Amino acid sequence: MPVYSYDPPARFVAGTVGTPGERTFYLQASSPGRVTSVALEKFQVSLLAERLEELLDEITRRTGGLASVPAAAPADLADDAPLDLPLMEEFRVGAIALAWDGEDQRVVIEAQEETETPVEPLSDEVPEDGPGVLRVRISPAAARAFTARALQIVSQGRPPCPLCGLPLESEGHVCPRQNGHRAAEAGAGGCGGVVPPSQL
Repeated sequence: MPVYSYDPPARFVAGTVGTPGERTFYLQASSPGRVTSVALEKFQVSLLAERLEELLDEITRRTGGLASVPAAAPADLADDAPLDLPLMEEFRVGAIALAWDGEDQRVVIEAQEETETPVEPLSDEVPEDGPGVLRVRISPAAARAFTARALQIVSQGRPPCPLCGLPLESEGHVCPRQNGHRAAEAGAGGCGGVVPPSQL
């Protein structure tokens, strides 16, 4: 699989297709004449946004504010537009890695295809028969804008039950606080695939 590299992309966003409860989440990078979309889970989008925020805050702390990291997403970089078309899934994401390039003042985000044989995160050498890789390099301001949109999209899902906090389903809701039963589902989905703190 190829490495889809954007340095920098004209646009890098998280987005969804479908109705709440049945949404498919995507990361999408685009530049004039090309667009790359990869599918991932909702928790991966949320975790990516949270870790990005932590990374940016840590950079600000370590550099004493000398790095060009805005405290919040710049208003002029807000992006509420839908995903670009054509929307073609290149692969489903397994691991995600983050890095800071202090020399170029860029955040590096890499999403690697779900596989049993992942390659070293952010490696310069990706074998031709290896997993697909989407790698983008964006400014700290663009990273803040990405996280603002990503967190907003994650929060736009099914409304939570006021009693138990679990998502309300359109066809009804079995609430454990009302003697409902969810024991069989307690471990369903889980967070399998979460990788160590240096990655996601």
